[in-house]
Amino acid sequence: MRAAARMVLRPWPMLAVTAGAGLLVLGFAGWALLRIPVPPVVTAAGAPASLVLEARDGAGFAARGTLRGEPVQAASLPQPLATAVIAIEDRRFLEHGGIDLRGIARAAWRNATGDRRPEGASTITQQLARMNWLSQERSLTRKVQEALLSVWLERQLSKEEILARYLNAAYFGAGAVGVDAAARRYFGKPAGEVSLAEAALLAGLLRAPSALSPIRNREGAETRAGLVLGALQETGGATPEAVAAARAAPVALQAPPEMLPGRGYFADWAEAEARRLVGPAGIDLMVRTTLDPRLQDLAERVIATRLDRDGARLKAGQAALLALAPDGAVLAAVGGRDYAASQFSRITQARRQPGSLFKLFVYAAALEAGFRPDQVVQDQPITIGDWSPGNANGRFRGPVTLRDAFAHSINTVAVQLQEAAGRPQVAAIAHRLGVTGEIGLNPSMALGTSGATLAEMTAAYGSVGFGQRIEPWLVQEVRARDRALYTRPTAREGTPPLPAAVQQGLLDMMLAAVRDGTGRAARLDRPVAGKTGTTQDSRDAWFIGMTADAVVGVWVGNDDNSPMADVSGGGLPAAIWHDFMAEADKLRTAAAPSAATAPPEAAATPAERIEGVPGLVDTGTLVIEGRLVRLSGVAGSAGDFLQPMAQWIAGRPAQCRAEADASWRCRVEGRDLSELVLSNGGGRATAEAAPELKRAEAAARRQRLGVWENAR
Repeated sequence: MRAAARMVLRPWPMLAVTAGAGLLVLGFAGWALLRIPVPPVVTAAGAPASLVLEARDGAGFAARGTLRGEPVQAASLPQPLATAVIAIEDRRFLEHGGIDLRGIARAAWRNATGDRRPEGASTITQQLARMNWLSQERSLTRKVQEALLSVWLERQLSKEEILARYLNAAYFGAGAVGVDAAARRYFGKPAGEVSLAEAALLAGLLRAPSALSPIRNREGAETRAGLVLGALQETGGATPEAVAAARAAPVALQAPPEMLPGRGYFADWAEAEARRLVGPAGIDLMVRTTLDPRLQDLAERVIATRLDRDGARLKAGQAALLALAPDGAVLAAVGGRDYAASQFSRITQARRQPGSLFKLFVYAAALEAGFRPDQVVQDQPITIGDWSPGNANGRFRGPVTLRDAFAHSINTVAVQLQEAAGRPQVAAIAHRLGVTGEIGLNPSMALGTSGATLAEMTAAYGSVGFGQRIEPWLVQEVRARDRALYTRPTAREGTPPLPAAVQQGLLDMMLAAVRDGTGRAARLDRPVAGKTGTTQDSRDAWFIGMTADAVVGVWVGNDDNSPMADVSGGGLPAAIWHDFMAEADKLRTAAAPSAATAPPEAAATPAERIEGVPGLVDTGTLVIEGRLVRLSGVAGSAGDFLQPMAQWIAGRPAQCRAEADASWRCRVEGRDLSELVLSNGGGRATAEAAPELKRAEAAARRQRLGVWENAR
């Protein structure tokens, strides 16, 4: 009995142990509470706006930045999204106080028994606490902190406020933070307008947003959405009939696809341009660009094919291609061989020596000084100071015309012309046509020893070829929700960068360079004007050429400036150019409008305007919106030029203004159609044609283009 009594009278050690353990738990909880980090203050104004990039046809092709949408409000939680999230993430959300002990026990039991039905132990409140204050590490300290914060949040906020904050902070994949951004990203609608099937898909992303993104893993996302619909029916969040209808309704995605790697160069350039145009913006943006997806894909394919086949043999590691419309719109831009390996753009960031491409500015200065394309000069040895330039073939031709000297890229003639016209005048013309870098006024300047970018040189050649100053541009419109923040102004005719006679003379010589000179590898079955460029030891090789509808520049070289194996501008670059343009012509032919049947001619009042995609009766007669439109100053032809003209129009609208004589001056992407036809020999000028149109006809006659091919 005494022994038993002594045992009954010994509770104090156990109480002491229990109390000590309790104090340790409280102390650990207090220590964990004190170590909860204070979240940084983040303001929307400090973060750049997200943007989605669209091609010229409106199809999305890339998304940049983090989309945030509009925050949902506790007083108007979007349904059925809120119900779907509760069903799959925390079905006892409305009942527990931040920690769901029953849910923890149920999840533990299912894990122990191998039951793989969706069940988590973390409540929505715990997930919100983790997103706002804690890291993703798995530790006892973090779990205690999460539990303490969850209880505190439940005491401070209503259930609606907790759920709203969670929906606004959760990541749904594809760069979308918040449920409204996700709804807009995937379905093109705000969160309050999603269907039950769409809500199930979004709610299913919360567990693994990157792995289950429907853009990358449509099958996985739909399987998970099916589990969400099952949970909705099980919890009473949706009727069996509604769930059955949702399962039967396919979800249509409106999100842009994952960006193809090669388009990254264009996307980088367009994103920078869009942000420059609209300035800091705290809202999601939609950017309509000038990208032609078919031409972009073609450019990437041509460069990859040529470099894979010839790059190693020719020791050429990189290539870039830029295609511009006559008004400077960027149709395609490939800044290198592999965007994933290097995001450095050889179009806009690389300043390389242009070599003989620079001779365009030399000959422009010479023509302004009074020289003529058919004027004879001497290809002979020349020495300036201690420098004696030679020609690529090591020989001298004696008397040659300027046209032949340009076509065959004779160095000695270019240097003589530079010295005659004046180095400052040459540099001034280069700057006038868009070269921005410093140009050293030394004798070798004529041979392209000062750096320039492919974008600058391509635009400069386009400015000469199309007779108006052009600069590359990529952004047509920037929108935020339902309003436009920027719309590109309608192009206005500016002052031509060069006198008409100089521009026509340069075009004459560029045509000769492709027809008879160093650019022969770029010849097509229609007129091509262009120029090759090669630097010392073949460290850079260029070809820039143009047709009536585009100017395209190609550069080939190595990032470390190492020499290639005798690669010249008339070799690999001209071959890439030819491959691209020949295939582009096939694409245009497939999309070209058929010749129109002429309707009765309708009277036009002076200054009347009409716009639409034209059909062609002949090269001087269009049909627009059911009306016959006769081009001012053009006696049209139904001959060989009709099909290339249809290819060039390729579904693009024409803007036309009626003249006093009831004829029309029409423009397509800034290019005057009357001048286009006459300068390419597609027709003859009428007696009433404007002076500039008669000059265009005279240039085509001198070059024996089109209808003038056999003229005497």
